[in-house]
Amino acid sequence: MTDNNKDLCAGHRERLRQNFLDDKLAKYELLELLLSYAIPRKDVRPMARMLWKKFGGMYPILSASPADLMTVAGVGKNIATFIKVVQKIMLEGYKCEMENQNVILHTREQLDNYMLLMLGGKDVEESHVLYLDSDGRLQEDKLHSNGDVDYTEIRIRQIVQKALALKSRFIVLVHNHPKPNCTFSQEDSDLTKKLKEALAFIQIILYDHYVVSGGIVYSMKEMMLL
Repeated sequence: MTDNNKDLCAGHRERLRQNFLDDKLAKYELLELLLSYAIPRKDVRPMARMLWKKFGGMYPILSASPADLMTVAGVGKNIATFIKVVQKIMLEGYKCEMENQNVILHTREQLDNYMLLMLGGKDVEESHVLYLDSDGRLQEDKLHSNGDVDYTEIRIRQIVQKALALKSRFIVLVHNHPKPNCTFSQEDSDLTKKLKEALAFIQIILYDHYVVSGGIVYSMKEMMLL
């Protein structure tokens, strides 16, 4: 890189930093600024734009697998790892808040952000069970099962046993559908009703079942399916 190009790059990055502090960055520029700290001596605008174009947004980029990230030109193992570290830090931040405050039962925003970040870019179905105490605080987020592109298994007995061991009061189910605009299947509804009945027998409440699909979080309770 010539001295002129170095100066232009440094000037552009300084403008990005200032625009960030002034809350004036475009969405893809936020990704560009982030990548600039991982690649300090290269124009990362093309990479940021390619990532945005391929995955369609910040949540899908952060939650994409390293292998999928590395299909974008210029994205190697170091950049993919850097992006996944950012995702992990954000997830841990959300979990910490949910463990220390009763946010899950009183606000959807925090939970929606957590679910989108966790599942928004997955290319196979994945089911999570959130176990909550009597105050509605998160006890554990348990990866329950992995499936294929359109199926994951819910094991009712396993959830009941875990809930009893943790002395949980509420259960929240979360899974994703990799296909966009895809809400609950009939099988989802049937299994959820069976789990609700099994939990009710031991006085544990199935609070809701959410599905993440196409950047949208759907609630079974809000859709009058629970």
